[in-house]
Amino acid sequence: MSTLDEVLTGELFGYLLVFARIGSAVMLLPGFGEAYVAPRVRLVLALLLSLVVLPLAGPDLPPLPDSPLALALLLGREIVVGLFLGTLARLLLLALLTAGMIIALQSGVANALANDPASAQQGSIIGNFLMALGAVLIFATDLHHLLLRALVDSYGLFTPGAPLEIGDMADMVARIVSASFALSMQIAAPFILVGLIFYLGLGLLARLMPQVQVFFVAMPMQIMLGMVVLMLTVSFGMLWFLGRFEGTLTGFLAPR
Repeated sequence: MSTLDEVLTGELFGYLLVFARIGSAVMLLPGFGEAYVAPRVRLVLALLLSLVVLPLAGPDLPPLPDSPLALALLLGREIVVGLFLGTLARLLLLALLTAGMIIALQSGVANALANDPASAQQGSIIGNFLMALGAVLIFATDLHHLLLRALVDSYGLFTPGAPLEIGDMADMVARIVSASFALSMQIAAPFILVGLIFYLGLGLLARLMPQVQVFFVAMPMQIMLGMVVLMLTVSFGMLWFLGRFEGTLTGFLAPR
């Protein structure tokens, strides 16, 4: 009997392996892994989720390795997979932060920065609002169930103990980054269009009436126009975000 057999039983080894993937993913998942969620709450949630996922992932788990080094490598692979899955979901949510910064720039409030509790750094007010709204809508529409299901089905895509396809993972991250930026531009598209027309009108006004102080006239109008467009388009933008978020996560789900 090896030293690991004396320390770890089969059930404890399986639970530790599942916790390595689930726990690392929970630290980054939207809503679950936010900076304002207490670390103890996230830890307890990861422990409970691992307990639930263990019977489902049991058939895909490898046998207990013979050496501590092999065990460490196996746990390292699972942590990398968990971080990979959590990062993909987080990148999709960050599309709202990017869209909020673009909207703030077009609305003239880009300099009004506020502390963003989700990223624990300074961000635009509109970006913070969209990030918080996106996290609320993910839970209100039960998309967090889809997040958890994607974690369970990931055992069919990333078999524990199998070599990691680093190239494919890097390509997937690049695709999600591209999709996230495209999503942010789509959400902010009405503001870009309105801003282009607004600045074109200001340019014509400055040429036709040079004596008018365009800056003092433009700023209040720009802010008011931006708030009106935000009020009219925020529902469509969030519905579009939820649809793209769900569509991306569905790619990680096994067919039922």
